[in-house]
Amino acid sequence: MNNRDERILLGHGSGGRLSHDLIKDILLPAFANPALAELHDGARLTAGGAKLAFTTDSYVVKPRFFPGGNIGKLAVCGTVNDLAVCGARPLYLSTGFIIEEGLPVSELREIVLAMRETARLAGVYIVTGDTKVVEKGAVDGMYINTAGIGLMLPHVDISARRVKPGQDIIVSGFLGDHAIAVMSERHGLTLPEKITSDCAPLNGLIQAILTEVPQVAMLRDPTRGGLATTLNEIAADAGLGMILEESAIPVRPEVAAVCDILGFDPLYLANEGKVIVFVEKEYSEKVLTIMKKDPLAASARVIGTVTGQLRGQVALRTTVGGIRLLDMLTGEQLPRIC
Repeated sequence: MNNRDERILLGHGSGGRLSHDLIKDILLPAFANPALAELHDGARLTAGGAKLAFTTDSYVVKPRFFPGGNIGKLAVCGTVNDLAVCGARPLYLSTGFIIEEGLPVSELREIVLAMRETARLAGVYIVTGDTKVVEKGAVDGMYINTAGIGLMLPHVDISARRVKPGQDIIVSGFLGDHAIAVMSERHGLTLPEKITSDCAPLNGLIQAILTEVPQVAMLRDPTRGGLATTLNEIAADAGLGMILEESAIPVRPEVAAVCDILGFDPLYLANEGKVIVFVEKEYSEKVLTIMKKDPLAASARVIGTVTGQLRGQVALRTTVGGIRLLDMLTGEQLPRIC
């Protein structure tokens, strides 16, 4: 991004290639420090002898209400999950509201109550925040920023540098539900009732896994850019390759059908209640057993392995036996998805 005439595009917020370039070319050089250099979903810090995780995120989803949730529930889940995949137990959140003049108070109240209930389910407290109101037309109803802090679990080290050849790649369930649910509400489409956002706090599930299997090497939640983009980021950071089995990747038939009609690829669709786990093969069955005890991960399965070949790349072995390289998301399949 060195062209003086270049402008920000919606694709720069996709979590894909354009987002990666924006971060690499502008943000990382400006703010470079060791904690930021890990490029995880949150920073791992030490303060006063305590090992902490800290994260922040902003939510601009359109529409604000969708099957399975709303912008408030999404904000709490997203921040809780970012802390959890760092290997931390989420404790406290902040929230900042930017509200457009004219927003119905009843809508604000419903969103706030959803945040309260989601925080209760996750076992966290919203302890501070801020509210700003801007002129009508300055924002699209409401944007929310949340930040969170958590305490790192003992004997856990979640990092791309711990990803090794031979490890299994596990995903906790069906992909693409969130993006399709939001898209259907945005465009007034009628879809099967089972297609709702997977938006959920995953800290209980992740803590159960890490308590029993602290050997887990890496965790990520495949939000913007979906599974394919998230795995490409990890492959690049680890300097290794990955081979996925198309037949093992869980996608609901209803979601696959919508993708076929509209030209979407479910491997690039956002998820808000899924986690990817990297672990040595000897621990895979134990991880799967723990996951399947939780309703949020009842459909968990191994979808591929890490390889010393294809360095920095992700490949998909298709159902017909061919190999397809999966790149990062280019452009924006569905803007303003979270």
